[in-house]
Amino acid sequence: MFGSTQRSPERLEALERVTRWTRERFGLPGDAVVSVSEIACRLPGCPPLETVVLFWIAGRLYRFKLFKPVAQVAHDDLPYAWLKEALAVEEGIGWECC
Repeated sequence: MFGSTQRSPERLEALERVTRWTRERFGLPGDAVVSVSEIACRLPGCPPLETVVLFWIAGRLYRFKLFKPVAQVAHDDLPYAWLKEALAVEEGIGWECC
């Protein structure tokens, strides 16, 4: 289930900030698509809101989760650049558990 649809200037700035940090951290080309979403989780043990980041490079999908609302994400919360290949989504393998 998707989180808040609130479109406050602060929330939009937080989404843009995480998008910019993702581009910088992973050295993404200008044409790479980056998606930052705040997702509500109702599973036991999940934080109430988490931030999911997806990006595509040359048709390959990469993704990671940050277990806090987008407004609370700090630059140091993003995975290290050297982990980029570990974030690649293999065909047929999803996040069915989360």
